[in-house]
Amino acid sequence: MCRGLPVLKLIIIGVFPDMDKFVIKGGKKLLGEVTISGAKNAAVAIIPAVILSDGVCRLENIPNISDVTLIAKILQCMGADIKRINKSTLDIDCRGIVKPVAPYDLVKDMRASYYLLGALLGKFSEASVAFPGGCDFGKRPIDQHLKGFSAMGAVHSITEGGIVNVKADYLKGAHIYLDVVSVGATMNIMLAAVKAHGTTIIENAAKEPHIVDLANFLNSMGANIKGAGTDTIKINGVKELKGTTYSIIPDQIEAGTYMAATAAAGGNVLLKNVTPEHLESITAKMREMNVTVIEYDDSVRVIREKPILPCNVTTMPHPGFPTDMQPQISVLLTLAKGLSIVTESVWDNRFRYINEIRRMGADITVNDKTATINGNGVLIPAPMRATDLRAGAAMIVAALAANGTSFIEDIDYIQRGYEDIVGKLQAIGADIERVPSSDNETISVAI
Repeated sequence: MCRGLPVLKLIIIGVFPDMDKFVIKGGKKLLGEVTISGAKNAAVAIIPAVILSDGVCRLENIPNISDVTLIAKILQCMGADIKRINKSTLDIDCRGIVKPVAPYDLVKDMRASYYLLGALLGKFSEASVAFPGGCDFGKRPIDQHLKGFSAMGAVHSITEGGIVNVKADYLKGAHIYLDVVSVGATMNIMLAAVKAHGTTIIENAAKEPHIVDLANFLNSMGANIKGAGTDTIKINGVKELKGTTYSIIPDQIEAGTYMAATAAAGGNVLLKNVTPEHLESITAKMREMNVTVIEYDDSVRVIREKPILPCNVTTMPHPGFPTDMQPQISVLLTLAKGLSIVTESVWDNRFRYINEIRRMGADITVNDKTATINGNGVLIPAPMRATDLRAGAAMIVAALAANGTSFIEDIDYIQRGYEDIVGKLQAIGADIERVPSSDNETISVAI
């Protein structure tokens, strides 16, 4: 049984999955300001990284989303002491974790739980963690993670129930070349290597902003990591890591989603608490599509008054166009009059959501990893069901552009990665509500 559940209740109120749905009456321009929350993809790695610390860590700019709730609950069940200081700040003390074993029932539902492998291995020289779950849009092998652990002297096995076990007499620095650019493997190897004996070099490393954020967090605890954000990362092992206070970077994908929403519905929205350079590939495509983007120091303004133009998009590792923005940009391209080609080069089977968008009259043909979009400038409202986190966000973008009422079910996917998306959209003029799925409403179409 998990310890300290009364404390965790302060964290989890309002973000557990449920049977509610979103009701969106589209066709309204978006006007105003949105403050972007902390980065989900950074938070779900940095929270497990606290295991490596010999003190209390205060994490600021934490997004209040269900993935953060879950990883916090996992740590708490393992013995960590977690306190919420305010809406976006947690104090985490992992000194109460004495066994390198993660609770199966919680871990199996979360993709990012595999970061527990690297953190526990780095702390205890062993770890047992269930194979991760999360959004299902293709194979997510962890062979590159295990390759890195093996190079550092660990052995691994997979036992009944899909439990991944790794163990080493001690971890030693190693030269590791990743066969594919993998964000997860890069971060997991970093976690395992920070307290290893000697120097670890990761070549063909991923370069995403949240990798730099994890490195900066670990360095703030006393780690010695250089090169994060390039394709070669050098980690000199240290004996101990202290507690720290650290603020997580703004969420690149949340910002991109609101950029797409503004472009789809039309309007003028200022996105605050962003890092504009993290948005460069998204901004470039928006401008190519005839959307105005004005950059400031820590904000961007998105204005869409003119017709959207078609373009081609290929997802790539950072600094290329992010795969997590592929569904949102694909929906936006259905509103452009003309032909667009979207190529998904990162994940298999990430076009499953297309059938839902076709309900809205979209003309999209999928062939393997390529979607051909014959945009006609109009989407009609429809009932939809989210198939994964970013697909659900794309359905919201589509519904905001359609004249009439759309419904989106399975919204627990969306709540994994977007803090208060209903409140934020309502604040800029969107007509969106969260209601019980049992409510029946008539879909209306404005012609």
